[in-house]
Amino acid sequence: MGIKNPQQMKNAVNASMLNRTGKTTEQWVDLVKQSGLDLSDQNAVRKWLKSEHSIPQNSQWAIAEAAALGAGWTPPTLEQQIDAQYTGKKAQFRETFAQLRDVIMQLGDDVSVEGRAGYIPFSRKRQFVAIAVTQNRLDLGLRFTDAPDSPLLQPCSAPGQSTHKICIRAGEKIHIDITKLIQLAYSQNG
Repeated sequence: MGIKNPQQMKNAVNASMLNRTGKTTEQWVDLVKQSGLDLSDQNAVRKWLKSEHSIPQNSQWAIAEAAALGAGWTPPTLEQQIDAQYTGKKAQFRETFAQLRDVIMQLGDDVSVEGRAGYIPFSRKRQFVAIAVTQNRLDLGLRFTDAPDSPLLQPCSAPGQSTHKICIRAGEKIHIDITKLIQLAYSQNG
């Protein structure tokens, strides 16, 4: 069985840390503490791990998070991550995001949603939708194994694991063609 969600991925990275880096996650956290870095500054910790120790990216993230958690950092909730993404000029897309979220979550009981700093992914067995927002548009990323021919779709490699995206401008409605494409992505990733 493959990795299905971010927690399983973190567990797999931590389980293989010794093999991949020569030290356990706990040993790396001890080194980070000795470095004098601010343990809550995960970006600085990742940069240090990369520049000083050539640690692979997934391992950097796992070590930095473990160090921050040990220092008392609490990860933001899903709703806090969504709130952080839809502020300022991006707030105009909050209702569109909410409409898309409702459509996606009604597809089935097997849909899960996770928060990320820059986008919100929705998954079944694999991620099938990722929604990101800019000041000018909302990007509805869809992952297809067999993409349909649709003038709405643009090939892409982001957000998340998307193969295609639909750019939604302020004030645009979520019409049936978009809903059908979301349903197709759902069916192809289950």
